[in-house]
Amino acid sequence: MTIKYTPDHEWLQIEADGTAIVGITIHAQDALGDVVYVDLPAVGTSFKPQDVAGVVESVKAAADVYMPVTGEITEVNEALRDDPSLANTDPLGAGWFFKVKLSNPSELDALMDKTTYDDLVKNA
Repeated sequence: MTIKYTPDHEWLQIEADGTAIVGITIHAQDALGDVVYVDLPAVGTSFKPQDVAGVVESVKAAADVYMPVTGEITEVNEALRDDPSLANTDPLGAGWFFKVKLSNPSELDALMDKTTYDDLVKNA
C-alpha cells in the first residue's frame, strides 16, 4: 500500500485499481480542532491539482481540501458527511473524504512520502 502526502496536509492511499483514497492528515485535524462539517465533492466531478475539492469546518476555522492529483471523483464518504467527527477520531481510516480515479498517475511522483511529510510538519 502506497501513501503519499501533500504540503496542504492531504494524504492519498494509492489503490491497485488506479484510484486513490484522499483525506486530511493527523496534523491537519489537530490544527483544525473539532470538525463539525464537511463539504464533499460530487461524484463524477473532475479536478486538477490544487483545485478546491471540498471544505472542512471546525469550531475554530474552515479550510479548503485541495485535489492533490488530476482525476474524477468516484465515491465520497457519506459516513463522514453524517458524522464529521470521524475526521478527528480516525483521519487516516474511517475519516477519509473521497476516492478519485487517477488521470495522470505520474503526478504522484511530485507528492511526498511519509518521511518527507513528517520532516515538513516537524519543521513548520
